[in-house]
Formats: sequence, C-alpha cells, structure tokens
Amino acid sequence: MPERYIVAIEIGSSKIRGAVAVADEAGMVDVIAAEEEKLIDSVRYGCIQNVDVSNAISRVCERLEAYPRLKDATITGIYVGLGGKSLSSKIVEVSTTLPAEMEITAQLVADLKSKAEGMIDDTRDVVDVVPVRFTVDNKAQNNPVGSYGQQLGARMAVVSCIPQIKRMLRRVLGERLGLNINGYIVRPLAEAAMALTDDERRLGCLFVDFGAETTTVSIYKNGAPVYLVTLPMGSRNITIDLTSLNYIEERAEEIKRISGNAMPQDGVRRPGADGIDYTEVNNYVHARAAEIVQNILAQIEYAGLKASDLPGGIVIVGGGARLRGFNDLLGKQGKMKVRIGSVQGPVRISDGAIHPAETLDVISLLLAASKLPEAECVEFPPAEDEEPVRRGNGSYEDIYAEDEEDEEGSRIGRGYDDDDEDNAPKKKDKTNKRKKKTDDEEEEENHGSHRSSIFGILKDRLSGVWGGDDSFQ
Repeated sequence: MPERYIVAIEIGSSKIRGAVAVADEAGMVDVIAAEEEKLIDSVRYGCIQNVDVSNAISRVCERLEAYPRLKDATITGIYVGLGGKSLSSKIVEVSTTLPAEMEITAQLVADLKSKAEGMIDDTRDVVDVVPVRFTVDNKAQNNPVGSYGQQLGARMAVVSCIPQIKRMLRRVLGERLGLNINGYIVRPLAEAAMALTDDERRLGCLFVDFGAETTTVSIYKNGAPVYLVTLPMGSRNITIDLTSLNYIEERAEEIKRISGNAMPQDGVRRPGADGIDYTEVNNYVHARAAEIVQNILAQIEYAGLKASDLPGGIVIVGGGARLRGFNDLLGKQGKMKVRIGSVQGPVRISDGAIHPAETLDVISLLLAASKLPEAECVEFPPAEDEEPVRRGNGSYEDIYAEDEEDEEGSRIGRGYDDDDEDNAPKKKDKTNKRKKKTDDEEEEENHGSHRSSIFGILKDRLSGVWGGDDSFQ
C-alpha cells in the first residue's frame, strides 16, 4: 500500500472532531493534524438535526488544510464515523451447503455475509457485518478460508442503524459541502478494535463508550463482538441535573468537570470559597451517575451473560469517562476491574498538541480507514516549475518581465478585476481549483498581449523621431 492521506470526521452530540493521517506501506498511521468545533443542539443522540452543522464541519476542514503538511491542499473526501442511539447489533445464524466437498474461499464467506445482511428488516440500514463464529462440517473454525468441507455455517453480528443517520450525513457532507464520503465506519467497533487487547477480546470484556448524550455498550467474547447497543443517556444528563441548582448549562458543565465526583459523599456540607455547596452538587452527580452505571451493567444480563463470563473486565472510553469517581463507581457496582482505553496499535502522533485520550475516537476511525480500499481524501495542486522561463538575454521582455516568484510583485499583464488567487480565501467548492489550469493559460495569453502592445507603442514613438521609416524594424 503506497503512502496516502486519510481524513476522518467524527460528528458527536457536543462537538465535531476531524483529523488527518498519513498511512505508509508498512501500515503505520501517522496522525499529523486534529481539530474540533463545539456544537450546541445541532446533533441530538448522535443524529444530525440541523444541516447548518455543515458550517462547523467546513471550519474544521479549513483549519486542517492550514497545517504545514497540507499547505495548498484541499480535502475532497472523508471517512465518517457512525454512532447514535439507534445503533444496535443482532446475532444471526447463516449456512450454505456446497454440491461437494470443496475449498472454502473468501467469496463463499462474503456470500454468507450478504445472506446475513438480508435477514435484517428493510427499515434499517446495515452498516457492518462482523463474523462471530464459523463452522465447517459442524466443526468450529476461526478462519474457514482455505479449509475443505461441504457445509459452511456462521454466526454473524449484524450492526444496523435507522436510515436517517446516513441520509443526513449525505445531505450535510455531500450535498452542502461537496465532500465524497469514502466510507462509513462504526465508531464503537473501531474504538474497540484499537483500544482492546487480544486477551480482552478472547476472554470476554465489556467495552463502554461514555459520550455526551449516548453511551454505547459492546460485549466481546471469543474474539468477536456478540452484543452492541446504544443507550440514550450520557454525561450531559448530569449537567442538565445541575442546572436545577440555578446554573446555566455552560456553568453547570464547568462545575461538573472541575469539581464533580460520582462517588457517594459523606453527607458533611462543605461550601467552597466560591459559595457553591459542592456536597449538594455531588449528590446530584452521584445519583445520575449511579443510574447510568446500572443501565450499563444491565446489558450483561440482557446479552445472556454474567460478570464472571467477562474476566477481561470493563474498558471505558469517551469524554464521560473522565468524570471523577465514575470508573470507581462502575467497578464497585459491577464487581469488575475497570481501565480507561488508550490509543494502541500501529499509530504515531506527530503533533505534540494532539492529546491521544481526547482524540481516541477520531484516531480509531483513521486506523480503521487505513485498512479499507484506498480512496482519495486530499487533493494537492500540480507542481510548478522551479525556474521561470526567460525569453532571451537583453530582450525587452526579459528586462521588464515580472518576477514570477515574487508574490507581491507587479500586476502587469493581469486585468484590473482579476482575483488574487494567492490571497483569496479557500472555499469548499472545488470548481475554481479544477479551472485553475485554464485560467493560468488565459492569463499568460493576456500577459503576452499586454507586453506586445507596450512594445508597439515604443516602436511607433521612436519611428516618429527617426522620420517614420522602417529602420527600427
């Protein structure tokens, strides 16, 4: 795989985050840029509610394009993360009988995936099909490709969402911004693929993405996701509770982030120096956090498992995971070990300003995209000649030609109403860049015509001085 640029966008309920990485032939993903934009009420529970969110995405892309390694480049395509409260999985059993004992090929496995996809209701969009277990002639196989048999069976986890999720993404990214959607990536699966260890996946673990308005719970067993559901609750529920203490939401969020504690308090009231009763605040924080924890742990039972079936414990990611005491409360009530997920695998972060824990979601999308078929994300301008072309030693054109390397030089040869492309703001509309070559050729023709007119005026004046003959020719 040659070196290529990858761009990913994660549209969350509280912010939009974008990042650019370079994937090399060895599979290393080098994250070179990351930007984010805050959102208020434009995305609810992971689903876009207002197409004006395109303005925020445009600003993120423009800031990414301003990074040195992307100078003069234009983002034309992206990989986008999928989440939201409608995201869920269903386990289905599929099988096929071959006419005789024969080799199991990748195409046969792909046919089984298509068969599993067809078992989902038409009212939902299938976004991924993940194999959980294969059997060849009723014998378990981790990877059946290359084995021989007549009966191929599989248990598949089919992940789907409501059609509105993709439809709104196409409207915002494709129709309004002109960006190509190179692929949809299920964010919780991408995060788990990067943050979980092989042992945790095989032994069994609970993977939790604790976001602002949603919490996605995945259960892994024997190396595959056997359960996935998104709960319509998140850390913002705690913030909303604190507004009942007569704080605006922004101030309530600040208090929760700086002084909130999900663990139960001792009941002794301790007013802070700023006059805030933090005991009362944390009573609210604990009550809502305990409710979220109960809903997370209930998913183990809904999946038909027990805590003892998941010796890998709980791995948690997302902004809500940084709430003080939440992970301790989760481990205490679940009687399971808890750790915070981190960026792992073939990932390098070149920009020291990028915080891995805070950008784990979009980095996981970049890593997942690097394993998909190659698609163009960034368009660079064509290389220009290093040395300007001169027309001859001592000629009028050579002496008075404008210095093409001087960006602030003369405008001779350019119309007075020409746009200064070097100083014009970049736009998401790619029409100007696609026409750039034609415009440059037209400018060169105007340039030559203008110089010829100057040359002609000088000739006429000098001819008049020397008697109007043709000796000047």
